[in-house]
Amino acid sequence: MIQKALKKILPSIILASLIWSPLALAAYPDHPIKLIVPFAPAGAVDGIARLFSTDFGKNLGQTVLVENRPGSGSTIGITSVIKAQPDGYTLLLGNIATASAPAMYPKSSIDLKLLQPITLIGRSAYVLVVRNDFAAQNVPELIALLKANPGKYNYSSAGAGSAIHLAAELFKNKAGVDIVHVPYKGAGPAMNALMAGDVEMMFGSVAELKSQIQAKRFRALGVTTNTRSSALPEVPTMIEGGIKDYDVAGWYGVYAPVNLPSDVLIKLKKAAELTLTSDGIKQLLKRYAMEPVQGGSKEAGDMLDAEVKRWSEVIIKANIYAD
Repeated sequence: MIQKALKKILPSIILASLIWSPLALAAYPDHPIKLIVPFAPAGAVDGIARLFSTDFGKNLGQTVLVENRPGSGSTIGITSVIKAQPDGYTLLLGNIATASAPAMYPKSSIDLKLLQPITLIGRSAYVLVVRNDFAAQNVPELIALLKANPGKYNYSSAGAGSAIHLAAELFKNKAGVDIVHVPYKGAGPAMNALMAGDVEMMFGSVAELKSQIQAKRFRALGVTTNTRSSALPEVPTMIEGGIKDYDVAGWYGVYAPVNLPSDVLIKLKKAAELTLTSDGIKQLLKRYAMEPVQGGSKEAGDMLDAEVKRWSEVIIKANIYAD
């Protein structure tokens, strides 16, 4: 009886297995991957993500789509990745704002230990600029002007907790000046505000401000790294301008939700490694005035840990928490 019953149902089992197996054993990645940028389009973070995703997708054998999720100082985008399924189809383009988010937004309950580091992409200097008709010609003159007029002048940023917001807050702390923060939803709107005269100064990436500096719409007062930028070699560092121990570099990396399947993690790491040696990444570094970095997953994790510690201290000292 049992043998007769098996003969009847066996063809159905075999047929079901043939239909089910390709779905169950589909190789990663079998559909497009999302790379979340927690800022508005048009800024440096967005541009870096779009250039990186092209070669990264080729090396993965699948399209990598950049998806902008701005708001709340990047916490909306970060949270969406942390809460995503750990299947390799949702990734985060992280930077300083990622590291600062837990301290800046304590109510967000963001736990960055829930992110799996994949790779670093590169690092770059920021630059402090004013409109070309602004009175201060250099950092010492700016500090003198700000100290003589506390609270009178404003600076724009890409949003509370963004990298250029923190660069400005560190400047305020070290220079002992009082300037008012005006946040915007992205670096592009922040730059437009400076151009329109709605604010008097801003920190921004060298790449996105260089053309405005060369056109003499903006005057560059200082770069944020402890050495001059090869893209703006004539611009002194903030340290040269009298700001002791001021050294801020923008960095960019890719992260995923923790607990990825081991085969997925291996594929992401290998694709990232190939991408960092591609011609596309060389063009990306040049376009965004970035320096190459040792970019494995360990370095991406170490960078995030170090930056969390650093910016948490700045946020606490400056009392710049956001809701």
